[in-house]
Amino acid sequence: MWMRGGTSKGGYFLADDLPAEVAERDAFLLRVMGSPDPRQIDGMGGADPLTSKVAVVRKSARAGVDVDYLFLQVFVDRAIVTDAQNCGNILAGVAPFAIERGLVPARDGETPVTIHMENTGQVATATVRTPGGRVTYAGDARIDGVPGTAAPVPIGFKDTAGSTCGSLLPTGGPVDVIQGVEVTCIDNGMPVVVLRAADLGLLGDETREELDADVALKARLEAIRRTAGPLMNLGDVADKTVPKMTLVSSPRHGGTISTRTFIPHRCHASIGVLGAVSVATACALPGSPAAELARLPHGRVKQVRVEHPTGEMTVVLTTGREGEVESAAILRTARKLFDGTVFAD
Repeated sequence: MWMRGGTSKGGYFLADDLPAEVAERDAFLLRVMGSPDPRQIDGMGGADPLTSKVAVVRKSARAGVDVDYLFLQVFVDRAIVTDAQNCGNILAGVAPFAIERGLVPARDGETPVTIHMENTGQVATATVRTPGGRVTYAGDARIDGVPGTAAPVPIGFKDTAGSTCGSLLPTGGPVDVIQGVEVTCIDNGMPVVVLRAADLGLLGDETREELDADVALKARLEAIRRTAGPLMNLGDVADKTVPKMTLVSSPRHGGTISTRTFIPHRCHASIGVLGAVSVATACALPGSPAAELARLPHGRVKQVRVEHPTGEMTVVLTTGREGEVESAAILRTARKLFDGTVFAD
């Protein structure tokens, strides 16, 4: 099944329908997407990392969990399939896919689906509208980066801190200096290096195209990223898609923080779901580059509006008595695009 999940798009497969051996599975998925090729002309990929993604879903044997979800990023122009990161946008399609495929029985009205994310060990609960016991994709929810409206898919996250790096702040504090630049190395569902756009000579409101064309900027970001990798317990990240690099600046459109994210070598058209959760959390860390620029609302439940090139993403943070982040939730949408047979011969 081909689906849009959040601001991403990709193939959703039942685990039993894919080769069990990893190398064989990856070779199959490269053929499906048409990689490696910048245009992915011989496959289903859309010549962009955001449209070259895969969800592998199975019924879960874990107590209290409905399905297990493995995310795979298929590189566009390299013969690489990696499970080194999670994807919260593709996650948005997992619950309706699981119901459509009969892994989870639909209720009348709404159906909650508890999902174990195999990449990171996290658990999320997504709620799907199922009037009359059938998934509906029509609705009035709107998310930036996607035209029109669709049924809302609210997703709640818990225990995301350190899901990949081992701790929320793998370097031990909210601020590090890497190659002369202050950064926050953080993992609240997605490993991200957060740094001020101004420290790299930018305003922070540059377009995606302008940033992608800035060769010197991308080289400097990659140098910082490769240094940060081992510090974040990620090892050599030269061939990995994490950590992401997020440039932050003061909000322009009434939000909490403005962002430009590299994923990691191209500027994101928006921002990833779990990347937004990590950035929103960084905004709540006193003394961090993001906190200095953020217009953070008061109260223990905070709506953090993360601005990005095509709009904003709202993260709802619930904080404890000491200001620590206890949980995060986000609103996404999904839509079924195609259900059929894909050929890889």
